Amino acid sequence: MSGAEAARTEAPGGRAGQQGWGSGGVVGAAAVWVRTVQLAAAVLLLAGFGELLRDGPAEPGAALAFAGVIAVGERVRVTLPGDREQAPIGTAVALAYALLGPLRGMPTTHGVLQVVAVAGLGFLAGVVPPFRAPGPARVDAVARRLLTVAFAATLFQPLYDSGALDRADCTGPAYGLFVSGVAALAALCDATLAAGLHRARAGLRFAAALEDELRSLLGIGSAIVATGMLISLLAAEMGLWVLPLFCVPLLLAQASFRRAAAVRATTNQTIETLARATEVAGYTPAGHARRVADTACALGRALGFGTRHLVLLEYAALMHDIGQLSLVEPVPCGATARLPQPEQQRIARLGSEVIRQTGVPRQVAQQVARLADPYRLPDGSYDRELPLAARIIRVANAHDELLTHARNRGLPEAAGWLEALELLRLERGHSYDPKVVETLAGLARRGEQWQPGNPLGGAGNCTRGHAPS
Repeated sequence: MSGAEAARTEAPGGRAGQQGWGSGGVVGAAAVWVRTVQLAAAVLLLAGFGELLRDGPAEPGAALAFAGVIAVGERVRVTLPGDREQAPIGTAVALAYALLGPLRGMPTTHGVLQVVAVAGLGFLAGVVPPFRAPGPARVDAVARRLLTVAFAATLFQPLYDSGALDRADCTGPAYGLFVSGVAALAALCDATLAAGLHRARAGLRFAAALEDELRSLLGIGSAIVATGMLISLLAAEMGLWVLPLFCVPLLLAQASFRRAAAVRATTNQTIETLARATEVAGYTPAGHARRVADTACALGRALGFGTRHLVLLEYAALMHDIGQLSLVEPVPCGATARLPQPEQQRIARLGSEVIRQTGVPRQVAQQVARLADPYRLPDGSYDRELPLAARIIRVANAHDELLTHARNRGLPEAAGWLEALELLRLERGHSYDPKVVETLAGLARRGEQWQPGNPLGGAGNCTRGHAPS
């Protein structure tokens, strides 16, 4: 293959780069998954509305009450880590309606499709104009919650309506255990659907996305499931008064999450400001820290990082050059990758000491402290204790420095990218992790959200409102 052909193949802007993120492979399958989830929710909703119009609602007062509270819950959503919206009240009440058996001592007769219709009406009331203009992520969330509610209702309502639970003497504690089991399965269903959608939208591997979703179940997710389960159980004695009684604690929890979101925003602003300090002082080119962070995030996602680890990676990448402020004279173009190894390590260690004082998680300082350490040790063995995040940032930093050098020499973007990649490959196995270098090449070949000069096509792609716990 000639140099020009290689540039067209591997560099952004070539044939692979022009295909874009949604062009086949894993990404194409992810796009199909999103459409399938949305289509399944739409079909269920239409079926539910059809039955409601044909037969009318069973227990119309209860249906109206549940739909109203769900709608209110949709209007007071909260933003969770990862820039994902959650409607704790709406989700809990919809789950409770799916698991609703007797109501104030009287049996109910609503079925699966009425549950879907009532929950769907409440969900839509919070997302369609004039209430809110739905974006893709919001449509995904509504479709996912509707399918989860339908799943829970499918497990519970047929057994309740047919009298199978009574015939099996499923009363008292046994009934409570059965409802708890259905609620737990519904939570796992929701986590699986959310992981698939998150993977499609953010480019994470499914295992990493599922880990994020299961981790969130330990927080507000468990509160949502427990509240929905308690509402369904206590409604048998208290009737509809149970709705406001158990929604108030969730409303207070949402206020706490909003305060935590404000703290995360302040942390992110502080880190962005520190990252720009070297640029303002003239030590690094404008936008260097942001470009390195974006490239590092792309590599982290491709290598299986979950949201929490991506955030730590972005923090470290943004502040990786802080140690340059200790230099008497700036390095030309801020290109620390061309400095002697001991000097690179000294700058990294000094930067790490500064980062330790910022209050960010200690892993960030540890990653920066090790980012200048070579992948191969003097005895020829590989440093297995070198954090993968540090190896990623080192490749991302060298890549941007080499691209900047190529642009300053007037090379075309494709030729500059190819030159940078070849120089990195010459040092792979010594200074750079071969797996990370080849992952970088693979991102460009697949055209994975790659834009020349800004690899991920935008800032803040890792953090997006998230702060690691």
